Amino acid sequence: MKRLTRDEMAQKVARDIPEGSYVNLGIGVPTLVANHIGSDKEIILHSENGVLGMGPAPAAGSEDADLINAGKQFVTLLPGGAYFHHADSFAMMRGGHLDYCVLGAFQVSQHGDLANWHTGAPDAIPAVGGAMDLALGAKKVFVMMDHLTKQGESKIVAACSYPLTGQACVDRIYTDLAMIDITDEGLVVREIYSDMAFDALVELSGVPMKNGIQQ
Repeated sequence: MKRLTRDEMAQKVARDIPEGSYVNLGIGVPTLVANHIGSDKEIILHSENGVLGMGPAPAAGSEDADLINAGKQFVTLLPGGAYFHHADSFAMMRGGHLDYCVLGAFQVSQHGDLANWHTGAPDAIPAVGGAMDLALGAKKVFVMMDHLTKQGESKIVAACSYPLTGQACVDRIYTDLAMIDITDEGLVVREIYSDMAFDALVELSGVPMKNGIQQ
């Protein structure tokens, strides 16, 4: 079964973010999106630790130890970028000033519920960070995640079994197999990236989906 790499998933997300958007990239895989925004497209990237106007990851050897994102990864700053207090950053997030946020997830339900901060396992370290603020504060929420767990179970579920980050907050899911919108009519598959048939994707996912793929 063909699957997208994480960089290929990030390319799909970068492609679909409109020009002029203010966007937060969550910790982990979503940070790869910054590396796939072309210089011909102005998208203003925000990091919750207090950065606006981030660019792609720096070239090896040119890292600035004072310039990192919320995931402690080295980043660059584009012309016009700014640093500011953590409290101001969260005011942007909570005040509805971000057009999009891109988050990772453990589970997303068919209704758009998001679980991405704690699995409930005894040895797991819960770390919600700013995920709740982003999930509820951004105008649109995109999720990037593998379609299946390491055990082969679908991460798109009828109802989340992990503690929720936000309820009915996810608008679109990008996985290594497909891109799926969450609508008032349910889950709608817009693209399948593998050679898998639509019916096979639905069976693998274990939840009802509609075929919205444009031929």
